[in-house]
Amino acid sequence: MATLADVARRAGVSQATASRIINGSAKPVTERLRVRVLAAVEELQYVPNAHAQSLARSQRSAIGVIVHDVSDPYFAEITRGLQRVATEHGRLVIICNSYRHPERELEYVELLRAQQAAAIILAGSGYHDAQFTRSLNSKLQVYERTGGRVTVIGRHQHASDAVMPANESGGYLLGAELFRLGHREIGVIAGPRLLTTTTDRLAGLRRAARDYSRPLRHVAYADFDRDGGAAAAASLLAQRPQLTAIAALNDSMAIGALAYLRSAKIEVPAQISVIGFDDMPIARDVTPALTTVRLPLAEIGARAMTMALDDSLRDRPPRIEEIGCEIVRRESTAPPP
Repeated sequence: MATLADVARRAGVSQATASRIINGSAKPVTERLRVRVLAAVEELQYVPNAHAQSLARSQRSAIGVIVHDVSDPYFAEITRGLQRVATEHGRLVIICNSYRHPERELEYVELLRAQQAAAIILAGSGYHDAQFTRSLNSKLQVYERTGGRVTVIGRHQHASDAVMPANESGGYLLGAELFRLGHREIGVIAGPRLLTTTTDRLAGLRRAARDYSRPLRHVAYADFDRDGGAAAAASLLAQRPQLTAIAALNDSMAIGALAYLRSAKIEVPAQISVIGFDDMPIARDVTPALTTVRLPLAEIGARAMTMALDDSLRDRPPRIEEIGCEIVRRESTAPPP
């Protein structure tokens, strides 16, 4: 790969002059020198070193985003919104998959700080882990003291700008929908116990159960994916065959539950209703189409990136934006048989 020194030699100028021309410095140079340097750049196919440029300039350009798994449709939609805003501002986005390993998130914060990232966005759920939370906060505070910005999505124990999806309210809407239809025997497929998102959505569902004076005894915890949902649905029905509804706390698990019910020849919604959470794009295309709680995931990502790039928020108290949700009724739910 050609270097700045190679370009300077080819153009017959100093490295300082070549650098000024390539980086668009305001310091004037003659048109003759500018043409020679740009011709050398073209001939050598020279590409500036982005890291060296970030050190030379006061402005950082890259934004680090830490997600649990970008192949998960939930994070894919959020990332789509993040990327749209970053592209509009000419920023590079670095996506880091933690795969729900807290220690990996700590490593990524260190790596992004070393790469001089302008901001770090934590797009995955927080954890019920006091030791991890202390370690993460310590590393983020060091990063912020060096000029970095931090924005979080969801409930994290860190004093920073935050975009808060309505997880608790969404859980309430999910439960209220089933209780309104008349269901009493409901099985719940929850996500991993360690995640604050699981806790918040389940808390909303339990609040609805109290308001409707309904029992909520059957809860299975699983990974936030299709296979976890299928296994949890099988377990719930093995223990409680008389269930008339399954409430899954994300759409991937709900789709897994639908797959299991189809394999077991249990008709949805004639024999059992299924409801999800998030309203991923595929929710309307499965059979039957999935009733779910809609969160504007791409908008959540866009708002988080906008906050991360807003320099007017620097040195001000953290700002929290709450994002609402709504129930979307489709063909997977009906009154109990």
